[in-house]
Amino acid sequence: MFADTFQSVVRAMWAPLLIVFLRLESEKYILVGLSFLGIVILVGVIAFLKYRNFTFFLDEEKQEFILSKGILNKSRINIQLSKIQQVNINQSIIQKIVGVYSLDIDTAGTDKKEISIRAIDQDLALILKERLLDYDNKEEVDLDENQEVIPKENNHAKPFLKISYATLFKVGITSKYGRTIAILITFIATLFQAFKDAVDTFELDESQVDSVFEQGLGMMSVLILIFGLLVIVLLINIARTFIKHFDFEIVKQKNSLVVTHGLFAKKNTLLNPLKVQITSFSQNFFQKKFRILDMNMKQASNNEVQEKQKKSSVIEIPGCDSVERDEILRIILGKIPEKGQEFVPNFRYLIFRILFLVIIPIVIFVALSLTVIDDLAFYLPLIFVYLVLVGVAIFFGYKNYRMYSNPEFIILKHGAWDVENEIIQPHKIQGITTTQYFWHKSSDVGHLTLHTAAGDVHFHFGNFTEIKQLVNYWLYQVETSTENWM
Repeated sequence: MFADTFQSVVRAMWAPLLIVFLRLESEKYILVGLSFLGIVILVGVIAFLKYRNFTFFLDEEKQEFILSKGILNKSRINIQLSKIQQVNINQSIIQKIVGVYSLDIDTAGTDKKEISIRAIDQDLALILKERLLDYDNKEEVDLDENQEVIPKENNHAKPFLKISYATLFKVGITSKYGRTIAILITFIATLFQAFKDAVDTFELDESQVDSVFEQGLGMMSVLILIFGLLVIVLLINIARTFIKHFDFEIVKQKNSLVVTHGLFAKKNTLLNPLKVQITSFSQNFFQKKFRILDMNMKQASNNEVQEKQKKSSVIEIPGCDSVERDEILRIILGKIPEKGQEFVPNFRYLIFRILFLVIIPIVIFVALSLTVIDDLAFYLPLIFVYLVLVGVAIFFGYKNYRMYSNPEFIILKHGAWDVENEIIQPHKIQGITTTQYFWHKSSDVGHLTLHTAAGDVHFHFGNFTEIKQLVNYWLYQVETSTENWM
């Protein structure tokens, strides 16, 4: 509790403390030392009060998990076990040093963790997690900290799926290119701003700096730069994959799956089929050659929460093969989904993509090169490379853009490079939106959005008559279904 409180204080105050330390006269450093000691003592007192007032227990009669906490003002949190969606057992670097785990409890529809127990024994965490997510089982569980807790055998069961280092390497070099490029662009933009600030600070001759860049940005230099960036993207991707999915394994626990992974921060998540709203798997050309694919299980979350918090409800399974995928689908969905009736988009899908991805960007680039930025004219030949790349992406994007429907499943297929299949069970639909613009009425074209507790999925430029028939059928299924989506 002390380590957790101390790192929170340091994270919040390091910037102003660093500024004060750098600007302070050397003879006053002793004052800084005494202030730091005072902060440590204050943190110790706060941590002790947190520890003394932090208690939790299970109310078997009311089927509630009850937690009390506070420093001076105590608060009490009561959560119905039936409302618990996800229980995660994590371990950060500090927790590894101390030898404890954290247990986080989430409920559907909230924008934050309902309960976070920051320091708990692993065996107690495992059995508490199982009890919270298996509330229908009336077996008594004694959480007295003085009693030895013996984990059940399935906590040490043989992994159903274990990702090897070789598979992680394959995943690193074949997936998440877009996300890594976005991170790299953000880093380069930050580096450029820092370089510009340095030029202003040291009063360097900007004309000399510009001449260096102009001499170095020839066509060959651009190609070398692009190649170098691709190598950097691959290295970053491999590193991110190993850090996030290191020692990845899945263990069967009754009718659910326990997912464990992480290099520095160990994460342990129980995947409950009832909680999964959208199941998806994706594969690109290279992954097909390696015979691997990525899977995602999206669980219920509040649509108003931040993107980072939404991602925490998505469970990724990287590098599994088709046999493992089918077995996971059987556990999550009860059977392997069949495609059913196929629905294809109207050719206006192509017109929309060509307009916004080809015509408008090229017109803007040519206009800038001929009127505002003369140096851009040198790179006009790259337009043909752009046309080829984007044209191929649009073609395969249209070819793969399909929707399939049968009485049990809805499958949305999309993607030019990473071809993704999103699977939804009709009874888990929370709302449906159909849209038709007035200029599409004569051609009977419209758009469809399916709203679920884990987010929305879309099908654009479909036959609007067919869409309305599907909507009526799905709404009938939702109203008459006796299955629970939570």
